[in-house]
Amino acid sequence: MMGPFSNEPMTDFSVVDNRRALEAALSDIKRQYGNAYPLLIGGRTITSESMKPSVNPARHGETVGLVAQADRKRAVEAIDVAAAAFERWKRVLPSARARTLYKAAALLRLRKHEFSAWLVAEAGKTWVEADADTAEAIDFLDYYGREAERLCVPQPLVRIAGEDNEWTYVPLGVGVIIPPWNFPLAIMAGMTAAAVVAGNTAVLKPASATPVVAAQFVRLLHEAGLPEDVVQFVPGSGGEIGDTLIDHPLTRFVSFTGSMEVGLRIVERAARLQQGQRWIKRVIAELGGKDAIVVDRDADLVAAAQGIVQSAFGYAGQKCSACSRAIIHADVYEEVTERVAALTRQLIIGDPSQYGTDVGPVIDRAAYNKIRQYVAAGKREGRLLVGGGMDDSAGYFVEPTIIADVESHASVAQDEIFGPVLACIRADDFGHALTIANDTPYGLTGAVYSNRRERLELARDMFHVGNLYFNRKCTGALVGVHPFGGFNLSGTDSKAGGPDYLLQFMQGKVVSEKM
Repeated sequence: MMGPFSNEPMTDFSVVDNRRALEAALSDIKRQYGNAYPLLIGGRTITSESMKPSVNPARHGETVGLVAQADRKRAVEAIDVAAAAFERWKRVLPSARARTLYKAAALLRLRKHEFSAWLVAEAGKTWVEADADTAEAIDFLDYYGREAERLCVPQPLVRIAGEDNEWTYVPLGVGVIIPPWNFPLAIMAGMTAAAVVAGNTAVLKPASATPVVAAQFVRLLHEAGLPEDVVQFVPGSGGEIGDTLIDHPLTRFVSFTGSMEVGLRIVERAARLQQGQRWIKRVIAELGGKDAIVVDRDADLVAAAQGIVQSAFGYAGQKCSACSRAIIHADVYEEVTERVAALTRQLIIGDPSQYGTDVGPVIDRAAYNKIRQYVAAGKREGRLLVGGGMDDSAGYFVEPTIIADVESHASVAQDEIFGPVLACIRADDFGHALTIANDTPYGLTGAVYSNRRERLELARDMFHVGNLYFNRKCTGALVGVHPFGGFNLSGTDSKAGGPDYLLQFMQGKVVSEKM
C-alpha cells in the first residue's frame, strides 16, 4: 500500500519557469487542434459518420477537436462489452487495480501543464482554475487508490465460537459515468476512477462541451495499464444515447454530475425495472446548488468581501459550489456590497490563455443566452450594481454582474444560473439570514463570516448544506480534506473525495462457515 495521502500542490505561476512551462504546453496542444477522436469500445477505435466539433469558448471559431458521436447501437454495444469485461476485471486484486490509479496519477503529474492547457482551450479555464482542476484529478486518483486498498479486504467483525465469518466488499457491475463540463478533468477522472478501482467496468459518456479532455484522460489510463475494455469512451448527445445507457438491463449503476432537472430524470428512469434486469440500479448524483455566503454584522468585512468575490466569479461562476447569493446583515449591508463591487470592478476579463486573466468565457452559446435572460431578470428584480455587459463576437464573455437589493423569492435568488451573476440580499438579523440561506430547493455549499462563536454554532446546526465553511470562501474543496456532496435537491450527498465514496460502487457480502 502507498504511503499517507497528501494533496497535490498548486503551481505558483509567479515563478517564471512555471509560466513558461504552461505557455509551452498551450503552444504544443495547438498543433493538435482539429484532430479526430473516435469512440473507444473494447479497445477498438470506431469513427462514426457523425463528427461533432468541440470549440474553444473564448474563440468560438476555433475547433479544438472533432469528436465521434455514438448512436443507440453503439451505446448498447458499449454496455455489452463492459459487461463481458466485468467478469474478468472484478477478479483482479484490489491492490493491482489501485496501482493502475497510482501510475495514472504519476503520469498526470508529469503531464500536468499539458492537461491544464487542454482545460484552458476546451473549457475556457484560466491558468489558476485549470491548474487546480488538474491537481484535483491527481488527488482523486491517489486517494481512491488508497481507499480501494483499505476497503477491499476483509472487514472487522464480532467473532463467535464455532464459526468463521468474513465480510468483504464486492463490485457492482457496469456503471454509466456521465460527468459535467465544468470540471472536465477532475470530476470526470474521479467518477471514472472510483468506479473502476472498486472493480467495476464503465461506459464513459463525456460532457458534450468537453469531450477532448476526456479522450486525453482515457488514453492516459490505457498508458497506465488499464485494460482497454474496462472503460468505454462513448461521446454522444444525451438525447440520442442517454436513455439507452440508463435503461439498459445490464447497467448496474449511474454516476451523474450535472443539473437538477437531468439528474432527477435519471433517478426516475433508473427506478424502472427493465426486462431482464436483476437488480435495483443505483444512482450517485451531484446536482448543483444555489449557494449562499452569510455575512454577520460582527464579521471581518474585508475578508468576507474577498471570499464572496472569489466564490462568485472564479471560473465565471460556473461551479456548483459558486456563491450566487450574498446574504448580508442589514447593519453592514451597504459597506459589504460596496466592497464586493469595488473588488469585482478590478477583475480582469478576457482570454484565459493569457496569464493574469481572472474571468474567462462561459462555456457555450446556450449558457450565454441563459445568463443573458437572468441578467435581464435581475435588472427587474433588483438594482444593477456592477457589470451586466455581454459580448459573444469572438467568445462567450459575460461581465461579472452584481444585482443588489434582491428579495429572497426572486428568480436570481432561487434559480441556479451557473454564470457570473451574484444576488445581494439584505437580512434583518442573523436568524433571518439563515432562514433566507435555507430557502431554496438546494443544499450544496454555504459559508458564514462571523466573529461570534454562538452565531457560528447556530449556523453549524441550522444551515442545511452538505459543505459548510466558516470565515472562508465556499468553493475550493480539497480531496480528503473537504469530502464534497450536498443535501436536498443538490444530490445524493455522495461526498466525493471522502472515506465513504467508494462504498457507493460496491456492495457488502458476508460469508459464514460452521467450524
